[in-house]
Amino acid sequence: MSTDISTAIAGAGPAGLAAARELALAGADVTVLERDNIVGGISRTEEHNGFRFDVGPHRFFTKIAEVDRIWHEILGEDFFTVDRLTRIRFRGQLMDYPLSIGSTLSALGVGDSVMAMLSYAWSRVHKVPEDSFEGWVTNRFGRRLYEHFFKTYSEKVWGMPCTELSADWAAQRIKSLSLMKAVRDALLQSGSSEATSLVRQFNYPKFGAGMLYERYQQQIEQDGGQVLLGHEVVGINRSGNRIESVSVHTPSGEATIEADHFISTMPLDNLMLSISPAAPAEAVEGARNLRHRSLIAVDLIVDEPAPFPDQWIYVHDSEVQVGRIQCYVNWSPHMVPEEATCGIGMEYFAWTSDPIWTMEDDAIVEMAAAELEKLGLAPAESVREGFSIRVPDAYPVYDPGYRERVATIRKWLDGIENLQTIGRGGQHRYNNMDHSVLTGMLAARNILGEDNDVWAVNTEEDYLERK
Repeated sequence: MSTDISTAIAGAGPAGLAAARELALAGADVTVLERDNIVGGISRTEEHNGFRFDVGPHRFFTKIAEVDRIWHEILGEDFFTVDRLTRIRFRGQLMDYPLSIGSTLSALGVGDSVMAMLSYAWSRVHKVPEDSFEGWVTNRFGRRLYEHFFKTYSEKVWGMPCTELSADWAAQRIKSLSLMKAVRDALLQSGSSEATSLVRQFNYPKFGAGMLYERYQQQIEQDGGQVLLGHEVVGINRSGNRIESVSVHTPSGEATIEADHFISTMPLDNLMLSISPAAPAEAVEGARNLRHRSLIAVDLIVDEPAPFPDQWIYVHDSEVQVGRIQCYVNWSPHMVPEEATCGIGMEYFAWTSDPIWTMEDDAIVEMAAAELEKLGLAPAESVREGFSIRVPDAYPVYDPGYRERVATIRKWLDGIENLQTIGRGGQHRYNNMDHSVLTGMLAARNILGEDNDVWAVNTEEDYLERK
């Protein structure tokens, strides 16, 4: 495998850094170009006055043995096991997730529980078309449980009716879960769940998810690679079926970087619209119609011990805008520098056209503190200070027609011989961290002489099922 080659990688998230590490280890010339001033992408950890905050919850769990080995190799004793506790806030109560019979009955009440079972029985006989998220979930849980536990939260996250959200979202995230399987797990008190998203234990780095990617950066640079922060790729320059260079905004001005190979973790639409000369009209039109949901993480330093024992809580209540709440000291005690304090993360999902996206920091922190109190978790006056992290294009949207648009884009990209797209944004696919890491590793190995299909990652039938 020849290492007399150069590669430029757009993005220092899990996928981009995994690719760079493989190339640097092989002695290849690799440069990572990252828009932000910190590595990790949406899996980074921000530090503020000694308090550490992840951007969203990031559990380290994988069935990919090589990825698991690398994580442990890089982090060593700084990688430990966490007992998962996550719950749903519903009707002013916290109910267990995964399902617990006791907390579900308490939240629903006996009458509503009976109605939910009758609704489920009806759904087993009277199937609805599975052409949307609503249809897919209703067939497996019944309409009543769908409306209680899926509809409100999903519409809060995605900002659209569940009838307009593709069934692919459900099939990818809760593929192997149904009401009967959930009840069986609850009754048997199974140590492991049917679905990966419900695992009861996971690994976590001592100082937050971003600690892993900071170690990746250190290894890449030690092996001769470059990770250039504050470098935003704004143009992709091609000649025929090859990419010749990328145009980059840097702290010192504009630059052009040439390379033999290019790997992109940019959102697929941003990549396509940055290529010059432009792709054919149908591929460009497909890119223009891909959508992403953005994330605002409002991080609060609270002068109280952890107000709840969960790592995170899903907020189904419609009277507040927050969708998910984290307590970072419950992930690792090393996320806070002081006793009797905690860091709380309030997650808001938005379109960049929404008023909340442009709210001033003071206003959004005040709103988050007020919602924390309204939910009965901590008084607003206990919030010492806060700040927000805004992540545009955080989540690829699975709306009607997205699959066809991605297929059109892929068909054209397959003809570009020295460009690969990887990761969540680069493939417009809701990859987990391990999936993104694996796409990066395989892309790098393709450059080093292998022949891997990076698009085949996260399509296997049994990934979300227990072996």
